[in-house]
Amino acid sequence: MVDSEAGKAQVGRVSRPRGRPRSFDRETVLEKALMAFWEHGYEATSVSDLTTVMGIGAPSLYAAFGDKRALFEEVVREYGVRYGSFGDRALAEEPTARAAVERMLREAAVEYTAPGRPHGCLVIHAATNCTSPEVEESLRERRNANIAAFERRIQDDVSTGELSADTDVAALARHTGAIIQGMSQQARDGASREELEALAEIAMTIWPRTRTHTR
Repeated sequence: MVDSEAGKAQVGRVSRPRGRPRSFDRETVLEKALMAFWEHGYEATSVSDLTTVMGIGAPSLYAAFGDKRALFEEVVREYGVRYGSFGDRALAEEPTARAAVERMLREAAVEYTAPGRPHGCLVIHAATNCTSPEVEESLRERRNANIAAFERRIQDDVSTGELSADTDVAALARHTGAIIQGMSQQARDGASREELEALAEIAMTIWPRTRTHTR
């Protein structure tokens, strides 16, 4: 009789589920969080806002993603893969820094005004009115990393003779960063793709001509 009762208890322990199974698709709700942060920024998007738009409870959010900051960090990484990689591709694929930046600005005009999603760049916009020093610093580092990437690409062209040795590499890289950031804000303010493309064209007029163009 004792053995029988023990067996029943053991069966109960084995068959009892170890917690409620996840009832949502992680990638789907992550995309919804991404859109919320992209539209409203980090500070203005509350946990309540997130659970509402994601369609899950706070316990599920914390279990799947951690706290708000951890979720945001994952969102930023996902944004870089899904929506923000056009700049890296241009820098990697184009033969000159000038061609890379020209392509990047042209594609930014398209990406920043694409219908059906928030306009501008999440990494730029999410920092607006941010009172979290850690988040603010993380986003600043990402923006500065982009400028550093521009600078390296421009310096490569100086080293190969594609650009003149007296090119102000740092200023040109920061100018590119300023244009990209400005295009993002202009898109948020309602600028059209065509208006941003015109801005990109004007921005390229200050670029020094490459060796190919001066022959």
